[in-house]
Amino acid sequence: MFSLGNFLGVEKENRSLLYRIYFAFFASGAMSTLLGAILPEMGESYGLDYAFRGILLSAHQIGNLVSVIAAGFIPYLIGRKKSTFILGMCIVLGLLLMTVTGNPILLFIAFALTGIGRGTMSNITNVVVGETASNKAAGLNLLHASFAVGAFISPFVAIAVIPSSWRFAPWIFASLMFITLLLIVLSTLSSARMKKEKGESAIPRSPQFWLNTFIMFFYLCGEASLMGWLVTYFQDAGIFPDAVSTAMQSFLWIMILIGRLACAVVSPRVNKNVLILILGIMMTSFFVLMITAANPVVIAVAVLLVGVSMSGIYPTTLSTMEQRYNSSTVATGLCIGTATVGAIIMPSVVGTVAEKAGIEGGIATISLALAVMVILMVIKVITARKKA
Repeated sequence: MFSLGNFLGVEKENRSLLYRIYFAFFASGAMSTLLGAILPEMGESYGLDYAFRGILLSAHQIGNLVSVIAAGFIPYLIGRKKSTFILGMCIVLGLLLMTVTGNPILLFIAFALTGIGRGTMSNITNVVVGETASNKAAGLNLLHASFAVGAFISPFVAIAVIPSSWRFAPWIFASLMFITLLLIVLSTLSSARMKKEKGESAIPRSPQFWLNTFIMFFYLCGEASLMGWLVTYFQDAGIFPDAVSTAMQSFLWIMILIGRLACAVVSPRVNKNVLILILGIMMTSFFVLMITAANPVVIAVAVLLVGVSMSGIYPTTLSTMEQRYNSSTVATGLCIGTATVGAIIMPSVVGTVAEKAGIEGGIATISLALAVMVILMVIKVITARKKA
């Protein structure tokens, strides 16, 4: 009989924690796409223009950046369990705050708080899977597949409740995140202060570490902008009706889920560097097709293929890091934090360009970041072969 724990090579005493970690990333994924799904309605309710909507998406990523770095160091002060609960509660507070005020400063803070919680979930979940799963590539792809499940579900929840009020959706997922954090508090996640390993450097010096980090940087430029602006793009460009536009975001994530499950199975059997390059070329090509095609059917198919191709880039790239970095909250935080800078910059760039050149021009700027990502992937393949 199939056992997930056996497949991932996880010791029995760690499996309960692993399943809770997967559920935590599921809840984090639900929150992440919820923001893009409710942004059009929130923007209309509060009278927000494109530029400020972009700033709010960047605020979320700023909080993400702060937390993935903080989550790398705070466990050394108060332990993993306490730091995860305290920082994770920022998601709950942020979701509640954005439903009670349209004040620009408080909205900025609300989106930043959700980013702080999301970054915390990202750091601790990736580290725990990296530590406990001997089949690391499969474990990380399945972890990010759980994120995709949550990201798939939340836009449908938004569609269901928006006719009554868009505020119901944040309230629902704030409750879900609170339950998730209680499960983590009751888990076997260590409460003790972490101790720095002898010889552990604060800043990794490996060229491969930084090459992987910047591949993830430009990938997150594309992912954060696409997830934050996709619904707005489809609605305002008149490509799909409002409900279909929101649903397309969920369909994108179900394709990401399928792709990540496939990568979890395939990655142990193939050259991971080549797999990353193939996925990067596909993602860039189908994205360009999505923004240049005129036929709605072709656009819909392109969106789904973008989802499949982008599915395994982030977790597979992370899995190619050296083990000493995968099991370090400091190195993981530095890697994800640096990569998150791309997710901070690009949504604002899209919003700024959209304000001047229209939403079509704004969304097209994402292709530039994806092109740089592919170039770095080619360098990764070449350097890996030389090293071998």
